[in-house]
Amino acid sequence: MSSPRQGLSKVPEVTLLFWVLKIAATTLGETGGDAVSMSMNFGYLAATGIFAVIFLICVAAQITARRFSPFLYWTTIIATTTVGTTLADFADRSLGIGYAGGATVLFVLLITSLAVWHRVMGSVSIETVNSPKTEMFYWVTIMLSQTLGTALGDWTAGTGGLGYLGGAVVFSALLAVIVAAYYWTHVSRTALFWAAFILTRPLGAVVGDLLDKPVSAGGMALSRYTASTLLLLFIIACLVLFRQRAKRPGHHGSSLPS
Repeated sequence: MSSPRQGLSKVPEVTLLFWVLKIAATTLGETGGDAVSMSMNFGYLAATGIFAVIFLICVAAQITARRFSPFLYWTTIIATTTVGTTLADFADRSLGIGYAGGATVLFVLLITSLAVWHRVMGSVSIETVNSPKTEMFYWVTIMLSQTLGTALGDWTAGTGGLGYLGGAVVFSALLAVIVAAYYWTHVSRTALFWAAFILTRPLGAVVGDLLDKPVSAGGMALSRYTASTLLLLFIIACLVLFRQRAKRPGHHGSSLPS
């Protein structure tokens, strides 16, 4: 017997608003994560523990909710990106494996998550996210993609020598390529979605660092608290002013190539 909530999608339609909110949320994750781990001096490990608890609470609330709630959904997204920020920083810096090592490990974990999800459920399309089991795969994959994105952003801006502004230009250009592929090729829409979802995270990471890092390091030296507050207010304003609807169930979409 199917669950009474089977078939009810609790993820939003993928529109321009979705991507605007995603970039804002990932930027907030960077400034907010840094505010707790650095400005409040909790350190990467303790901050990761704090955000991990918030993440688990939000995911539990999201999975048990009976219908789509934009505020709950985006609160959960912000929770994934804050824990992703501090977890990536802990792996890259405290464990001493560096940006390249951290990004490689996280990439393998992300691909493994997608592969297991595809094998168990038959698709990784977000249009199939309509049951508690699929939601678990969805949120684990998102958390890993957010963590990987943080590592990629730091690697590009730091080790890659591009700086925060240069990193933002690179990731914006890559996203533009994905948009072009969406409109002018027949590449799997699901593959393009996850590629865009992953790339918006390093874009948010480098933009967040651009906002709050010292001028001597190539940043704008804004307070992490100020930047986080402004980003949060922007997200809330978007949710209040623009209506977001749930993804319509029943259409499975394309899946990643097997």
